[in-house]
Amino acid sequence: MNGLRVHNLSHHYGQKQALKDVCFSVEPGEFCALLGPNGAGKSTLFGLMSRLFTTDRGRIEIAGFDLGKNPRAALAQIGIVFQQQTLDLDLTVRRNLHYFAALHGIGGRDAARRTDAALDRLGMAERAQERARDLNGGHRRRAEIARALLHDPAVLLLDEPTVGLDAASRNGIVTHVHELAAESDLTVLWATHLTDEVWTRDRLVILDRGQVRAEGQVSDVTCGRPLKEVFLQMTGEEAT
Repeated sequence: MNGLRVHNLSHHYGQKQALKDVCFSVEPGEFCALLGPNGAGKSTLFGLMSRLFTTDRGRIEIAGFDLGKNPRAALAQIGIVFQQQTLDLDLTVRRNLHYFAALHGIGGRDAARRTDAALDRLGMAERAQERARDLNGGHRRRAEIARALLHDPAVLLLDEPTVGLDAASRNGIVTHVHELAAESDLTVLWATHLTDEVWTRDRLVILDRGQVRAEGQVSDVTCGRPLKEVFLQMTGEEAT
């Protein structure tokens, strides 16, 4: 596995430049925080990485596959959790995961095995028979992450996954995903505007106005200063 590589990626919406020469990499087993204020270009970057739209300026490599040249192989290596929740609220957690497995061509005993394993990894096994609409926000997010891991992706993308959650739920999900990266050799890119979701040992990319302002280990970027202070200085935005 070769993790995630973004090379000189640029994108425009008409005359507006949303991303400019974005470059960074995330290795297998690394949790990388993509930290930026609202409007920094984080969702545009996720749209390009998930092939919701394309650009001819730059290159994205996922687990060694060039997304532009071999999109099917590259996308097969991605699990993704978007900002907006996408569970079918009238289905149970287990049925939501089985439906997703079927979309990936996974059925029968293999789907059941993968579902049980994914729910267990996210601490959701006891919630498997509950309808999604009966879950609290934190458990819905855990179910979505479990669903994103069903097909054993090499790279997990999460776009502001804790939006709208209380502090305890946010902390629980941040901790779980850090553990997944460490234990499963999973490449994680976690987009956020909240500095308290970034751990000292994480890899960090600070994105602002479509450009990378800093990249590296958190300790190298901050040089002993509080991350909130560094982030505010680089972006001119208030951080949490």
